[in-house]
Amino acid sequence: MKHFASTLIFSLVAGLAMANDIKGKVVEVIDGNTLQVLGTDGKTYNLLLAGIDCPELKQAYGDEARLCLLKLTLGKQVDVKIIGNDRMGNAVAELLVNGKKDPRIQLLNEGLAWTAEKTPKSELESIRQVAQSEKKGLWKQENPTPPWVYRREQSMTEGKTSI
Repeated sequence: MKHFASTLIFSLVAGLAMANDIKGKVVEVIDGNTLQVLGTDGKTYNLLLAGIDCPELKQAYGDEARLCLLKLTLGKQVDVKIIGNDRMGNAVAELLVNGKKDPRIQLLNEGLAWTAEKTPKSELESIRQVAQSEKKGLWKQENPTPPWVYRREQSMTEGKTSI
């Protein structure tokens, strides 16, 4: 009975892990770290790239980040690993283009992304630090505003309209 229970638990865990793996094609790039994938299952997935945050479209380098992700991914086959959800319920994922290339690396290399605000991954943070030291992309600016600060500022001003 113990063997059956452990086999059942393993099967359920493995099934959950497989449910988070998606293969598909990038059909839309929304901004520098958000894209849409049409899975081989016929479902469309909106995904945020895990561990990085790009400037918003209205910020300096926001359009450049979107264009970079567009060139790297649009129309290409991707392997997706969903690792969780953000506080808004959006899927957060890591992906490889054509089974090889991680677009987060290119975005960080070109100075078009920050690493995550909280607990950045050291392997991504080291790439960001090199881009910053070489003053690439947004790091050419004296004091660039991180997108999470920009979003907070925007949300504070949106609700305050005078009559």
